[in-house]
Amino acid sequence: MDLITEIIIYLSIGLFSGFMSGIFGIGGGSVRIPLLNLAGLPLLNAFGINFFVIPFSSLVGAISQRRNIERKIVTHAIIGGVLGEIIGAISVGFIPTLILAIIFVTLCFIVALGIHLAKIVPKLAQKIKPTKKNTFGSSFFVSFITGLRGGSGGQIFPALFKSLGLDAHQAIATSLAVSIFTALGAIPIYWHRGNIIWMPALFVLMGSVIGARIGSRISLKTKPEWLETGLTVLVISLAFITIYKAL
Repeated sequence: MDLITEIIIYLSIGLFSGFMSGIFGIGGGSVRIPLLNLAGLPLLNAFGINFFVIPFSSLVGAISQRRNIERKIVTHAIIGGVLGEIIGAISVGFIPTLILAIIFVTLCFIVALGIHLAKIVPKLAQKIKPTKKNTFGSSFFVSFITGLRGGSGGQIFPALFKSLGLDAHQAIATSLAVSIFTALGAIPIYWHRGNIIWMPALFVLMGSVIGARIGSRISLKTKPEWLETGLTVLVISLAFITIYKAL
C-alpha cells in the first residue's frame, strides 16, 4: 500500500468516526478501533491511536454543543470516568474475555432500556435523577469496563446520561465534555507502551476533528427522538458485536 492510499484511508476513518462522535456524543472508538484494525493495524496500536484522537475530536464537539452541557454533574462524571479509565487501561488482560464480554453486553442492554425508561416505566423514571453520587459511580463503572476493552466510556456515556434523566441533547453534549478527560487518563499508558504510531494517528486526528464538527452541527438540528433512536441502535449494535467476537 503506497503512502497516498494510506493517508486517504486514515483520513476517511477519521472523518467517519469523528462524524459519529459529533452527532451521537460517543468517543468514536466503537467505530475507529475496528476500522483501524481492518486497515491493518494491530489492536493495541488501534487502541492507542483511538485514545490519542478522542480528546481533540470530543473537544470540537463539546465546544459546538457547549450550551447543552449539564454543568451540575459534569465534574463528577469526569472524575469518576478518569479514575475508571486509568484503572481499566492498566488492568487490560486481567479479566477473562468471556466474563468481560458478558458484563459489557449486560451493561449495554440495561443502558439501552434506560434510554426509553420514561416511556416504559414512567413512575420509575421520575425517581431516577442525575445526582452527583450516581453520576460519579456510573461513570467510573462504565469507564472501567470499557477501558478493559481498550475503549473509552464515551461509547456508552450518551445513553448512560440519557438513562439518568438528561434529555438527548444534554446527554450528548455532556458525554463529549467528559470524553475529553477520560481519554487523557489512558494516553500516557499507551504512549509509554509504544502503541501510538504517529503517521496514522495524525491523519486520523485531522479527519476526526473535521468529522466531529460536521456531526455536532447536524446533531444540534436533529430532533431528540431521532437521537434517542440512534443511541439505542448504537448501544445494541455494540452488544451484538461483542457477543459475535466472544463466540
